[in-house]
Amino acid sequence: MSNISRKLEFDKLHNIRDLGGMKNRDGSVIKQGCFIRAGHLSELSDDDREKLKGNVKTVIDFRTEQERSEKPDIELESISYIHNPIMDNLTAGVTREKDADKKIFATLAQKPTEAKKYMCKMYRGFVEDFAVSQYSKFIRSLIKPHEGAVLWHCTAGKDRAGIASVIVEEILGIPREDIIEDYMSTNKYLEKDIAFLTGFVKKQLGTDSDLADEALRYLFGAEEEYIQAYYDAVEEKYGDFETFIHKGLGLSDGDIDELRKQYLQSAF
Repeated sequence: MSNISRKLEFDKLHNIRDLGGMKNRDGSVIKQGCFIRAGHLSELSDDDREKLKGNVKTVIDFRTEQERSEKPDIELESISYIHNPIMDNLTAGVTREKDADKKIFATLAQKPTEAKKYMCKMYRGFVEDFAVSQYSKFIRSLIKPHEGAVLWHCTAGKDRAGIASVIVEEILGIPREDIIEDYMSTNKYLEKDIAFLTGFVKKQLGTDSDLADEALRYLFGAEEEYIQAYYDAVEEKYGDFETFIHKGLGLSDGDIDELRKQYLQSAF
């Protein structure tokens, strides 16, 4: 049985998941209704709004200011919104501003090998100082007790939100193989979105080539090489993930104990 996050049923949010129920190496599980990962919240049905209001109390938006202005979240009165951008500039393929997208599609849409290399490089960028400091702020915001769930998101809920989930799961002791499986499950939930975006971009570019299909899948989807590139960059810079948690994110043993105390419970 897979030990991954649980998809939630929403009308307009296809990649929204509760980390609750994931089991760590000691046999404890993440509490349900605490941590939710998602894509942007700019399109919500009435039912979606009611579900969010009933469960979520805090939304953390990892997008750039330009992304937020192009597709602002629908804000609900009962929810607190925090802007915590992970990237400080346009990063084509990761941040999803129109200008960044146009540039990357024009450059890589017919070059699958280069597209995959590009995304691996972007994932290594999540270990650069600015991104690490922003992820540190995110994790520190979780240490204080929260009423209701904390939802974090980027645009597709794949890259920046995916790495945020990796960090939370690592801190809470989820096995590495389960973290990677959870990351890769994004492809299942975004399958229709990826197909639609691929067709849309190919039409804009005036191409119907198999190379474009492959390259765009690499840009829009999740690949194990991406998450491995992130882990490799962490180990190159910090030695191992535990050291990254302490020295990169700046968490003390007490901080880690508090997070585990708050968000883990017995599986029985």
